[in-house]
Order: sequence, then structure tokens, then C-alpha cells
Amino acid sequence: MIRLSRSRYRARFAETGADLLAAQALRHRAFIEGGGAAPRSDGRDADGFDPLCRHVLIEEKRSGALVACFRILPLADGSAIGASYSAQYYELSGLASYPGRMVEMGRFCVLPGLVDPDILRTAWAAMTAYVDAEGVALIFGCSSFRGTDGAAYLDAFAMLKDRHLAPKRWLPKVKAPDVFRFARRLRRKPDAKRAMLTMPPLLRSYLAMGGWVSDHAVIDRDLGTLHVFTGLEIAAIPPARARLLRSVLG
Repeated sequence: MIRLSRSRYRARFAETGADLLAAQALRHRAFIEGGGAAPRSDGRDADGFDPLCRHVLIEEKRSGALVACFRILPLADGSAIGASYSAQYYELSGLASYPGRMVEMGRFCVLPGLVDPDILRTAWAAMTAYVDAEGVALIFGCSSFRGTDGAAYLDAFAMLKDRHLAPKRWLPKVKAPDVFRFARRLRRKPDAKRAMLTMPPLLRSYLAMGGWVSDHAVIDRDLGTLHVFTGLEIAAIPPARARLLRSVLG
């Protein structure tokens, strides 16, 4: 069970139906209202994967207010990857032979308007606790850019192409009907400063730990986002960063 505290925040697993409803309402605020997608009639972002996942809530300790959440879907190994959320959008046959335990991390969001790097640190500390306890070898998921216009993020996508594409043996193939093939289309050298300014914070964290991405972005018009498949092999995390993450647990 995840239960940890850092500075103003604590992380725990959702335990009740009310916990799940609170997470879905926060996701609606972040992904639907904040992204310009059509509002859901019940004010919740929910799908068929929610019952299959564990949901992690990050709360302010003093008030108990929910400030962030995400969900995790554990998989025994790559043979089960077709059951993941990401497999709806990416052809993942390369990862079907992955031998270790995997977990899909998804629907990460922060309360709109709240900017505090300790929230993301707390989220990664919670994931570290889970990975250590369960012997996970690979974390993966979809990292989202706001909006559906790839032209707004050309330097970020150029940097992903230049430095962070997945190893060929794991590289996801195109499955979704509407994609931006940035690795094929872009010929520019990235402006590193501009790229990092437009890179989503969660994706920046993945990349800093040695993560890699697909060679194309899926255009998700339902949520009004662009997203790239993102993978992080635990063994590839730099030792200094791994120590830093584990220090948050103490």
C-alpha cells in the first residue's frame, strides 16, 4: 500500500468509491474543462480502464484537499500489454516480448492553476515505492501535450526525435488513424530552451530519468491533446536520481 508524505503533500491509494469519484472529477477539470474538450454530462472523466486500475491520490496534508492523481495498471510482462490503455492507440507488438513486470501510469493530472514542483516529486516518490515493492522493470504510458496542433511544439518534438526515441526493438508502431509523424517529418535541430519550455512536466521527468518515446504523436481529439507513448526502464535510471527519489520516501 502506498502511504507517504513529503512537505505539504501525502500520497495514498484510493480506498473508496468516493475517492475514485473525486479523482474522476479532478481529471474532468484538468483534461476536459482545462483542455477545451466537450464537457461530460456528469462532470467526470471516466472510462472502462478505471475499474482495472489502482488510483493514487495526492492530497494537501493540512486541508486534505485533492491536488493531483494518477492511475496504475500492473501487467505481469509484455505478453499482457495488449490489455493496456496505450494499446488502443499504439501497435505495441515489439514490447510483447518484454520479460519483466510492467506498470502503465496514466491520467496524471494536477489541480488547474496549482504550480508546485513538490506535487510531481511526491507522485514520483509514490511510484518509486510501488516499483520497489512490486519489482517492476518498466513504467510506460501516454505523455500528453495540450491541444492538437503539433506546430505549437516543433522544438519539443525535434528534441524527442534527436535524443529520446525508443530503442528499435521496443519502438511502438502506428495504429491510430490520426497521428503526427514528427520523426519522419521534422528536419530541424531543436532549440533546447524552447523545447524544454513547451515539454509537459511529466514527460520532462521521464526523460530526465532515461525515458524514451514513440516516433509519432497520436492526435486525440476527444481529449484535445497530442500524446506520445513513453517508456522508462527502471534499470536505466541514473543512480543519483534513483537515490534522490528514494530519499523522498524517508
